[in-house]
Amino acid sequence: MVDHPFDDALNAPEISREELTRWQQRRITQLASEVIPANRFWADRFAACQVDPACLGDPGEFRKLVPLTKADLVADHTAYPPYGSNLTSPVASYSRLHQTSGTTGQPLRWLDTPASWNWMLGCWEQLFAIMELGPTDRLFFPFSFGPFLGFWAGFEGANRLGNLCLPGGGMSSEARLRFLSDNGATIVCCTPTYALRLAEVARDTGIDLATLGVRRLLVAGEAGGNVPATRARIEREWGATVVDHWGMTEVGPLAMESPRDAGGLCLLESECLVEILDPVTFAPVAEGEEGELVITNFGRTGSPLFRYRTGDRVRATLSREALPVRVEGRWVRVPLVRLAGGILGRVDEMLTIRGNNLYPAALEDVVRTFPGVAEFRIELIRGRQMDQVRIVLECVPQETAPESLAAAISGEIKARWNFVPEITLAASGSLPRFELKARRFTRSDA
Repeated sequence: MVDHPFDDALNAPEISREELTRWQQRRITQLASEVIPANRFWADRFAACQVDPACLGDPGEFRKLVPLTKADLVADHTAYPPYGSNLTSPVASYSRLHQTSGTTGQPLRWLDTPASWNWMLGCWEQLFAIMELGPTDRLFFPFSFGPFLGFWAGFEGANRLGNLCLPGGGMSSEARLRFLSDNGATIVCCTPTYALRLAEVARDTGIDLATLGVRRLLVAGEAGGNVPATRARIEREWGATVVDHWGMTEVGPLAMESPRDAGGLCLLESECLVEILDPVTFAPVAEGEEGELVITNFGRTGSPLFRYRTGDRVRATLSREALPVRVEGRWVRVPLVRLAGGILGRVDEMLTIRGNNLYPAALEDVVRTFPGVAEFRIELIRGRQMDQVRIVLECVPQETAPESLAAAISGEIKARWNFVPEITLAASGSLPRFELKARRFTRSDA
């Protein structure tokens, strides 16, 4: 067990962005030396881009490397099943397997060596310091432990710090609420969707969430943690603070919202290089402008990623205060790249409706503003002349005027974007509930 980071991290000395940049350049150079030539995938890619791995710390040499897409990884896994060729060691050296959710395509299987896994637990140590996890906090994980990386890494990361970690697999939602109450959980780790689902079950069973002692909900896996209306509803239902988190199976756990700098995600730049690029030209965007999040992770040597296009649309600034990270084995504080508003949407999910460019999260923000909505689905219907948006609403059972609620939501969307969606009402309990990532957005042809 490592020392709990809370006090030492927050009282650590501050360093400059220039010092952090020099540290990142050394880490990239070191990573390349550990990966090449053993890793066939990256040896071939570096050669194809005419990049000298020994000089990768030089920004000019680094930018010669063409950004990598998930499609590239899927093609590699197809060519070299079942794990692809992005392996620095023989398969016998790997001890962990995780798998992507497949939300945006074919799932990827991802292997980790013990050293790579230890790096990810070190990432969680720093992320927990940013969210100000205390030594007496008890964390509840209300989901079954499948092949998704975040479940295992977050649980083991907190456990390594000595916090009591409560597994919630194999239970009904009602049983999970009793379990977290009986065991004094102070932090609940789940998707925003499931936080709202637990609140729905609590209302139906007469449980007052505000009396359970939960002080924070650590949410991840989908948009919602920084969708204002969704966040406000979760906090109102639970009487607790929402803290957003971001990571990917491919890159690891790399961002956390700071309670002292709420409303955005701060990226763990001690463990990754962050780029915000134009998704077409790959040119860096100006601070405060929208672009695609591109990540190079430093410590996952068993299956590293250089310049990986996450597909997430973000707007970056710097954190308003210096936040704790580990650099060269010691705690320091430094202003980190901050994604204002968190993950704004997926680059490939932009809708163009009556000349408006918007994302499903923007529509969610409108729908969640109305407390009479229990669940919903957004459908993009592609037509020959123009695309249409249909919103399927399920109202809470106590809602006495669902037609008026639908009209109010339609009016708010028209006021914001000057188009009128088609809104249909669904029977109570008919739309699916989700424990993991919700899939509320669909596309179809007219």
